[in-house]
Amino acid sequence: MLLRRRLLTTLFAVGATNVLADQPRAAEPGAEAMAAHRAAYRLELDRTRDNSNVVRAEGAMLYEVVDACDGWATRQRFTLTLTDRDGQEVETASDYSTYESKDGRRLRFSLTQTSQGAVSQRVAGEAEVTPRGGTVRYTEPEAKQVPLPSGTLLPMQHTIQALAAARAGTRMLLLPLFDGTSPDGAQDTTTVIAGWQGPLPNPRFPALAQLGSARMRIAFFDRDQASGGGANAPDYEVGLRYYANGVADELNMDFGEFSVSGRMQELTLLPGGC
Repeated sequence: MLLRRRLLTTLFAVGATNVLADQPRAAEPGAEAMAAHRAAYRLELDRTRDNSNVVRAEGAMLYEVVDACDGWATRQRFTLTLTDRDGQEVETASDYSTYESKDGRRLRFSLTQTSQGAVSQRVAGEAEVTPRGGTVRYTEPEAKQVPLPSGTLLPMQHTIQALAAARAGTRMLLLPLFDGTSPDGAQDTTTVIAGWQGPLPNPRFPALAQLGSARMRIAFFDRDQASGGGANAPDYEVGLRYYANGVADELNMDFGEFSVSGRMQELTLLPGGC
């Protein structure tokens, strides 16, 4: 699961690995271990910065990934109510779905965001990734084509590669990512990995007790900023604890003025595959 950054319209590394433009696009080792599942999260305010007008945030997120034989079908539904210093409340919601082929080459995507019950943004279309980059063909908010940079990963492939990097002891991944949440194509990302941890007791979610995990933080940068991402403030950051099967039980979304934490409340493993 890779959490989407445009829901509100709005660690230090030891070495680094860059995903190269001519790298093969086949699924990485470990892809077969990704779990089809449904997870529910409770969201609440983590912290605010001095210039923030937000004093309260609460909401929920439901994330589902289905193993559809040749691809991964995902859906993420998200609601968040923000309260400002004057007591005014604003409710934001999103409904985001994708279908990503298991070879990491094709993505269908659809995102609808609402604010106070009114649609604020729609993004939809298809993307195809090639060793030299690829192309996004949007149908919403307008019909257009946008080229993808060399080395672009799609969201499930990003999760698979990040977990493989964590198991291998790699501490950083620098690569462009396209997930279908932006009408402007791919963003640069920097993923910092804290290190691989072995299995730990987990009485709340026994299905995770025999699995290793890794904490990581992913920063997203607009591609019109200076190259590399690291020299500029990120557009958005998300921290997660990923288990070896792709389930994240903890998350933290940093929107700049404030951040929101999420804890998994329910987990259901789903059947799937061919």
